[in-house]
Amino acid sequence: MIKLIALDVDGTLSNGKIYTDDKDNNLKAFDVKDGFAIAQWIKEGGIVAIITGKSSNIVQRRADELGIQEVAQGISNKVQEMEKLITKLGITLDEVAYMGDDINDLGVMRMVKIAAAPKNSAAEVLERVHFISTKDGGDGAVREFIEFLMKENGTWENVINRFLNQR
Repeated sequence: MIKLIALDVDGTLSNGKIYTDDKDNNLKAFDVKDGFAIAQWIKEGGIVAIITGKSSNIVQRRADELGIQEVAQGISNKVQEMEKLITKLGITLDEVAYMGDDINDLGVMRMVKIAAAPKNSAAEVLERVHFISTKDGGDGAVREFIEFLMKENGTWENVINRFLNQR
């Protein structure tokens, strides 16, 4: 069973575009549907990690908002980072799913049990993953993948019931 979902940021959690304002502040947009699914995965006992090549305060702030405790930024070798992460968490690669969008994600994708990609990912990635979202990165692709995983492990119905039974 999948315990950890690891995510790339640019092109996966965001649309891959970096906006810069006239004060040289970088901005990224995140989809609230992705955030909702991440929060539900964590609420059901799952772990979420971010492994990204770039570093930004925006990513850390979003991770903090969602309760993501494992955040690795500025990572040039995602394979080594994944190996460190599973050792730290005491899990195996058979308990890991990863979603990314570009060729720098391929190494870690081949390691994990389930590799996924947004539909607008690099062709080399789309050829090698187990799950291709019908959504673009930053537009609900992560939500769709997490919902798929939660339906597979039987926890999505818990999420539905939690909201149906609110008082």
